[in-house]
Amino acid sequence: MAYLTSEPIGLGPLLDSVQSPSRGGTACFLGTVRNHHGGREVLRLDYSAYVPMAEAELARIVAEAESRWDVAVAVRHRIGSLEIGDAAVAVAVASGHRDDAFVACRYVIEEVKRRVPIWKKQYFADGTVEWVGAVGQRGSGAVDEPVENGAALRASTKA
Repeated sequence: MAYLTSEPIGLGPLLDSVQSPSRGGTACFLGTVRNHHGGREVLRLDYSAYVPMAEAELARIVAEAESRWDVAVAVRHRIGSLEIGDAAVAVAVASGHRDDAFVACRYVIEEVKRRVPIWKKQYFADGTVEWVGAVGQRGSGAVDEPVENGAALRASTKA
């Protein structure tokens, strides 16, 4: 399964891939391109990735979540040029119970931001262009602390 795409992301196909009659709880995260960063107006952005490594790391994150909780996970991340309001990343997680779905969904998006080699280039209204903290690299503005530091996350892991 390809996790990276240059096509628009729709939640429908992701939901279809995780839902089943035995999974009554579904949680989703949809990250969209916002029009500002650091008090400056953003016009658009580009996402780049080292595709083989990013695909492998995304597969590991999905496998980790599916082994820790009784869930099914789907993830997509855009690469290429995106406009304001475009979906950049989507996560859908389904489980027999809502708590596992919520916790696993949060785990997946945090780990994607922390570990996957995807880079964001922002185009500002003032004409400047900046690479903003490489997603997936510590110390770059990405989340540095893994989600597992929360007691609720540990308590809800599958035995």
